[in-house]
Amino acid sequence: MTERYLGIKEVSERLGITNASAKGYRLPESDVMIGRTRGWKPETIDAWNAARPGRGIGGGRPRKQ
Repeated sequence: MTERYLGIKEVSERLGITNASAKGYRLPESDVMIGRTRGWKPETIDAWNAARPGRGIGGGRPRKQ
């Protein structure tokens, strides 16, 4: 059986973001490298995404009054 990996395009689709946004994220260590192309197992991305802090956690930029 062939192992399936996600490229940056599939990662961005899975996360519901644009390719440009995904490239700016600190994604987890890739599971495989093919040439210069990184690949992730779907479960690697799912676990990483589940462990990310939610929006607004840690304060962030204060709102304008």
